[in-house]
Amino acid sequence: MTTRVRPLIAIPARFAASTSALRYAAEVNARALIEAVWRAGGEPASIHPTDCTETEVTARLARFDGVLLPGGGDLAPHRYGAADTHDTVYDVDDLQDAFDLQVARSALDLDIPLLAICRGLQVVNVALGGTLDQDMGGPAREHRHVVHPVTLRQGSLLAQVVGTEKAEASCYHHQRVDRPGAGLEVVATAVDGTIEALELPQTRNWFTSVQWHPEDTAHEDPAQQGLFDALVTAARERV
Repeated sequence: MTTRVRPLIAIPARFAASTSALRYAAEVNARALIEAVWRAGGEPASIHPTDCTETEVTARLARFDGVLLPGGGDLAPHRYGAADTHDTVYDVDDLQDAFDLQVARSALDLDIPLLAICRGLQVVNVALGGTLDQDMGGPAREHRHVVHPVTLRQGSLLAQVVGTEKAEASCYHHQRVDRPGAGLEVVATAVDGTIEALELPQTRNWFTSVQWHPEDTAHEDPAQQGLFDALVTAARERV
């Protein structure tokens, strides 16, 4: 019997100062994220963020069937032209920023199926010339440790994947999209107007991005697991 080959899904690792099981600083990805890709039939592969040229990043991604840009700390405000840094900005890492931005550009250029989550959505937005609100207005307005409804645009790839035009989104972010980047269209919003998803309707690439964390509830919510399923399906079709 032939074993079905799992499509390789590249996930840029996140830097961690320490972990309980290791003696050194670590590179990590959330277990819930990895398990969601595995449930979908993909082979999740963390990739090492390095100071790479565009050519080098493109060559590294070419061996993969799909890319997942995960959540993480904030992008440096200078990356999207901000002159000042709000005091709530945290966990900025210039190497991580540079690598993630190039991964986003290269994945789109190579037409590799791409799912971007939370910070990942913001990375794609900035990579395409968009801007961010550095702070949503303090604890009363930010979307941290909260599950709230989002409205999806009818006919969008996201709505097709999730299978509904309303979804419950598990959020953890204090920043949001200000101006969408070139070609990006808003395909989901929260009640307060926060942009919750972006897509590139004019591209042939399989791409969608969400501001929330579908991995939080994917194990019990088929709509959220559907995002990972669709990424892996698109990656398998590319093999």
